[in-house]
Amino acid sequence: MISNGSLLAAAAAGLASFLSPCVLPLIPGYISFISGISLNDLQAGPDATALRRAFLSSLWFVLGFSLVFILLGASATALGQLFLQRLILLKRAAGVVIILFGLHLIGILRIPFLQYEKKLEVKQRPLTAVGAFLVGAAFAFGWTPCIGPILAGILALASTQQTLGQGMLLLSVYSLGLGIPFLATSLGVQAFFGFFSRFRRYLRGVEVASGLLLLAVGILILTDRLAALGQHLAFFNRFAL
Repeated sequence: MISNGSLLAAAAAGLASFLSPCVLPLIPGYISFISGISLNDLQAGPDATALRRAFLSSLWFVLGFSLVFILLGASATALGQLFLQRLILLKRAAGVVIILFGLHLIGILRIPFLQYEKKLEVKQRPLTAVGAFLVGAAFAFGWTPCIGPILAGILALASTQQTLGQGMLLLSVYSLGLGIPFLATSLGVQAFFGFFSRFRRYLRGVEVASGLLLLAVGILILTDRLAALGQHLAFFNRFAL
């Protein structure tokens, strides 16, 4: 059974990805692109019809990147299953990898391939659900320099799970951490601009905090204490519906 600590780490990683310097400033632009509503109209306050279109386009966008992330999680777990007999060694290796990704985000160690960014060129505004879904999938494959180490760390954690379902659940929770704030922004771009003007000074702090999160998760995996953390967090279950 997947631990509460792993799920909490995945949700926090998703939120950290949303707040990262490479993603947060671009959110209104993504919403404008996939919905076909100009930034000026979004900021001025769209009417009910436009607001509904912005939300539905964003929902398909979120489903697009969520599907890719979940499939990546399943693939990471499947790869881990190939080394099932060496599960302890695999967990130690995953812990070391996640620690390295954390050090990269903090700025102590720079890993060149994590600086790589690949973008998919889309020449036409995708005003359909399918178009928004495909752009969401392209976003997932983009792996910007900020989101790459966080996602890679969660995938390394997924590789240590015992079943494909657990790996997919882990990446589903990660996707929720990234997707729910995105959907909320689509319903209130005006509020987002106000939030961003105040929050932008903390973007580097978010990057460092994300690195510290990965560092902590890596150390817990390396010392086989992540499951123990989940037991300490079990009291959250009483609040579940």
